[in-house]
Amino acid sequence: MDSGQAPLALRVCGRRDKVKFYLDEDINPRVAEILSRLGCVATSTQDAGNRGADDEAQMAFAAHIGAAMVTRNRNDYLALTARLFDQGLPHHGIVFVPHSVPADDPAILAKLLHRLAASHPKGLAEYAVVFVRSPGK
Repeated sequence: MDSGQAPLALRVCGRRDKVKFYLDEDINPRVAEILSRLGCVATSTQDAGNRGADDEAQMAFAAHIGAAMVTRNRNDYLALTARLFDQGLPHHGIVFVPHSVPADDPAILAKLLHRLAASHPKGLAEYAVVFVRSPGK
């Protein structure tokens, strides 16, 4: 039965209070392009002009734009998240991408992030730490 509405994931991505994504430079910038076509708010480090910035600057930019950081760099960003929490500095969540998620096919990660956005219709909690699962797991 067609209700004339977009699927939930597409409706959620169009909401103002939804998850926004900021992709670290270790994430293919095409993921942001695909997510944007799906109606999500996603910005890559490259599009933001932040290529080469250190992790702290990347996280500060993500907080400034109200976005969750998406990265494969788990160890450094876990430590940074703990430090930001201790200092009471802004943090809109972090999404870790395991190396088992293929880097050479941006559509796979875009689909996983799109599902994540749909499962968090009000956005991620402050200081949330989320791990995306590899396809098929």
